[in-house]
Amino acid sequence: MLREEDMAPAFSLKGSDGKVHSLSDFAGENVILYFYPKDDTPGCTIEAKDFNSILDEIAEFATVIGISGDDYDSHCRFRDKYKLKFLLLSDESHSVATAYGSYGNRGIFGRGTLRNTFLIGKNGTILKVYTKVNPLNHGKYVLNDLKAMLSKK
Repeated sequence: MLREEDMAPAFSLKGSDGKVHSLSDFAGENVILYFYPKDDTPGCTIEAKDFNSILDEIAEFATVIGISGDDYDSHCRFRDKYKLKFLLLSDESHSVATAYGSYGNRGIFGRGTLRNTFLIGKNGTILKVYTKVNPLNHGKYVLNDLKAMLSKK
């Protein structure tokens, strides 16, 4: 598992906008990179809607990106159904989730993407790691942490 101050692993994945995105595309920005198990499932929907509901406020500080093993079409349906305004990336091979320590045993659900979030700083280092995330109000917790971190600088 990655830790604070580690460099965030590089990646390139297809997004819900049809383009390929790399972490390097967001250099100079703070990034909230959250891994979630599956589009349009109860917990994942709660988490996505939470981030979406405060996206305007988050956008002052960071870019939100969601990653799951779902394909492009699934992401588009999920995005459209809930009017999500942030990027969803398809990690069908689970290589990025694995690199971030976010793929493994999900108990009764078998192997899959683990619900973890990484707050990545402007220089590409990990500022904070959230593991075994409770999706309820998670976006608000991350935003509060981000505000606290930036106010110390």
